[in-house]
Amino acid sequence: MNENDEKMSRLDAAFWDARYRNAETGWDTGKVTEPMKAYIDQLHDLDTKILVPGCGNAYEVGYLLEKGFRNITAIDISSLLTDRLRKKFSEEEGKRLTIISGDFFELAGSYDLILEQTFFCALPLYRRKDYVRTMYRLLKPGGKIAGVLFDREFVGGPPFGGSRAEYEELFSAEFNKRSMEPCYNSIDPRKGAELFIIFEKDK
Repeated sequence: MNENDEKMSRLDAAFWDARYRNAETGWDTGKVTEPMKAYIDQLHDLDTKILVPGCGNAYEVGYLLEKGFRNITAIDISSLLTDRLRKKFSEEEGKRLTIISGDFFELAGSYDLILEQTFFCALPLYRRKDYVRTMYRLLKPGGKIAGVLFDREFVGGPPFGGSRAEYEELFSAEFNKRSMEPCYNSIDPRKGAELFIIFEKDK
């Protein structure tokens, strides 16, 4: 492991606890993003089994609950954060919502849909192939990953950027591409720098 990989290997629970404790959350938009909101709005099966990994402040979760979805799981490595979410969603946890404190890569389960919103970009670069393999394992046949990836590079990180060509190569090992298009409804600071992706596991 080189020096950069060693630095990235420290992006553990303690790192993310500290970021949330100190409100160092510049990526946080304060609400569900418009690309994710538009995607959720066209989903109709309220029993769809949905996973939100690296859920952060879980605005997507709140919107899914608002829309009436009944089978949602949210996971984050920061227990400080998930403790906050259990208070925020206390009326729904154990009913329509499951909240898990833990490592996405160790998660068990089987899902119809996994929503991606600033989780991929928060992971160390060397874990990207593991991300794809874990997504594949967690999805049911015909299941989908849908969400937003950055189409730009960053100095340092997290977040860590990427490109359409990189994502094409990375995901094609396991998934069929259904869509990868520039987001038309990004917030101003991210205009022209986001792709909305939909990848599907074979049925």
